[in-house]
Amino acid sequence: MKLSMFLGDKKFYRYVIGIALPIMLQNAINTFVNLLDNIMIGNVGAAQLSAVAISNQLIFVFNLCVFGIVSGAGIFTAQFYGKGDLNGIRNTMRLKLIMSAVITAVFVSVILLFDKEIISIWLNDTENPEKVALTLSEAHNYIRIALIGLIPAFITQCYADTLRSSGDTRVPMKASVIALIINLVFNYLLIFGHFGYKGLGVIGAAIATSLSRFGELAYIVIWTHRHKKEHPFVEGLYKTFRVPLSLFKNVIKKGLPLMLNESLWGLGITALNSCYSMRGLEAVEATSISSTIVNVFNVAMLATGSTVGIVIGRILGSGDMKKARDYDNKLIAFSVAVSTVAGIFLFFSSSIATLPYNVSDETARIATELMRVSAILMPIHGFVHASYFTLRSGGKTLSTFLFDSGFVWAVAVPLGFVIGKFTNVPIVAFTFICQAIDIIKCIVGFILVKGGSWLNNIVSK
Repeated sequence: MKLSMFLGDKKFYRYVIGIALPIMLQNAINTFVNLLDNIMIGNVGAAQLSAVAISNQLIFVFNLCVFGIVSGAGIFTAQFYGKGDLNGIRNTMRLKLIMSAVITAVFVSVILLFDKEIISIWLNDTENPEKVALTLSEAHNYIRIALIGLIPAFITQCYADTLRSSGDTRVPMKASVIALIINLVFNYLLIFGHFGYKGLGVIGAAIATSLSRFGELAYIVIWTHRHKKEHPFVEGLYKTFRVPLSLFKNVIKKGLPLMLNESLWGLGITALNSCYSMRGLEAVEATSISSTIVNVFNVAMLATGSTVGIVIGRILGSGDMKKARDYDNKLIAFSVAVSTVAGIFLFFSSSIATLPYNVSDETARIATELMRVSAILMPIHGFVHASYFTLRSGGKTLSTFLFDSGFVWAVAVPLGFVIGKFTNVPIVAFTFICQAIDIIKCIVGFILVKGGSWLNNIVSK
């Protein structure tokens, strides 16, 4: 096996970085917004930090459900773009909007009816009943307002995915910058109370986040429809919401496992976090801090994974299978290298990353150790992530379903439940065990990618 198989030339890296960098910046901006929310709320109080962390676990599941729908149809968008089929792009965009709207309506209804019962799943600390009651009340207040922001959020996801699949990664990034600015300004005004505004705590954070989503949506929609020459798929986009039955069947056949995968994976990660919460509210606080900071360092890995899906999807749509395999080898190697560098930086900065938080020394220590666990395992996660997007780009959605959410529910969640319920393993070792089992996914991903079953043109007919 030659090293040149995994190393590209300057032209290759210019092309890849040209796609990945705007996605990376957009992810960084979104993650930075979450980090600022986390730090600001952490300075209000520990109970408020836990409340927002739990609420965001539920919103995380929603975002993944919409992402699953959008990306399930998006694999067709990328290949339609590679084929030059504008009508195909329009139809997949319509499907994204319709199905995302349905999911949003269902999610909002469930949360409005059962939010307190669902939030209580994370509240396992029997030694602090007053803190538990305060956390439940604050989480209830936060999520009720945050639900408003889910409506613009799902529409933005549909536009952003279609633009990225059509070769434009800069506009979604700029929309995220606008969201960041709005969120920053209103967080400052509404969480603590400045310039005559009343300090609203978690309610202020929820209002700021929802306002930022409306601003983000306004920019991306207005810009896209004002630049029809660059994005001709918007011409006549809303003249009808009818979608060819054949396309709908193909999207459901190829995309449904992907849609279910993202939803079930999100629920699985949420279930795993509820297992961690069996170690008490201190573990919830530490996990919230560490995961938020780890996500900052994960942006490069996530961007390279998305780039794999976009680049390989386009090449498969053009029918050049040899080029697709060659580029995929280099992209996976690039993803692992990027993840390794990010892991090194995270490991050595973890000791100072908790300083902005107003938490106990023990919570800060646990959060630091959790970050170091994630740092050590980042190269493994980088390989797994790139393998997942490789399989997905060629329509191997059943394989990705089993590889991703199937693994979480069959292995990670049962393991987490057993450790949490029947052992006294400390939270750091607990987390390491549940993350390190991704080594198994690494091996499976290598076998599936090398097998080449993903080398498919799914829009050729």
